[in-house]
Amino acid sequence: MLEHVELFFKSIFIDNMVFATFLGMCSYLAVSKKVTTAVGLGAAVIFVLAVTVPLNWLLDQYLLRSGALAWLGPEYADYDLSFLSFILFIATIATMVQLVEIVVEKFSPALYNSLGIFLPLIAVNCAILGGSLFMQSRDIQSLGLAFNYGLSSGIGWFLAILAIAAIREKIRYSNVPAPLRGLGITFIITGLMAIGFMSFGGMLTGGDEAPAEVEKNTAQKTEEVKTIKEADENSVSYNNAIINE
Repeated sequence: MLEHVELFFKSIFIDNMVFATFLGMCSYLAVSKKVTTAVGLGAAVIFVLAVTVPLNWLLDQYLLRSGALAWLGPEYADYDLSFLSFILFIATIATMVQLVEIVVEKFSPALYNSLGIFLPLIAVNCAILGGSLFMQSRDIQSLGLAFNYGLSSGIGWFLAILAIAAIREKIRYSNVPAPLRGLGITFIITGLMAIGFMSFGGMLTGGDEAPAEVEKNTAQKTEEVKTIKEADENSVSYNNAIINE
C-alpha cells in the first residue's frame, strides 16, 4: 500500500510530466487559454494515460521484452520483440484516443469543437508515449502499479494545464509588458512553477538522505580530529626528543 501511495504522489508532484520532464508542451501551451478547455483536455489525458499505461505494461510483460514469450513454450523463451515497443505502444495509444474522440464528439460537441485538432493529436502527444516508456524503463512490477502510475501521471499533467490556464485567464487583465505578452509570460510562469514543483522532491527524498549526510559529515569530522591528534602527538614527541638531546 505504501508503495502505491509513494508512486502516486511522486508521479504528480516530483516527476510531473510538464514541470519535471517538459513533455506534452505543445498541447499545454495551445489549449491553456481557457480553464474549461484545459479541464476537458486534461480529463482526456488522464483517461488515455490510465488505460494505455497498464495495457502497454501487459504488452511489455507478456509479448515484447526478452523472455516474455516463455508462456508459449520453452522454445520461445529466447525471443526478444522489444524493437516493436514504439509501434505497439503508439497503436494502443491511437486506439484509445480514437475512442475518446468519439465519446467527446457524441456527448460534448462544444468541447470537441474547442479542443479542435489537439484532441486527435493526443495520439502523438509525447507525454502519453512518455508515460508508457517511463513505465518500461523504470521496470514497474505489477499491473496495479502501472495503472497507478498512468493515472497519477495524467493527474499531474491535468493539474499543470489547469494551473497555467487559470493564471493565463487572470493575467489578461494585468499590465504585462508588451514584449512578454502571450507565450513569453507563459514560458516564464511555467519555469517558475517548475521551480516550485522541485521543492516537492524533499517529501520523499529529504528524510532518507539527511541521516546519510549527517553520518558522512560525522565520519569526516572524526577523521579530521584523529588527524589533528596524531599531528599533535608527533609534534610533542619531536619537541621532547629535541629537549632530551
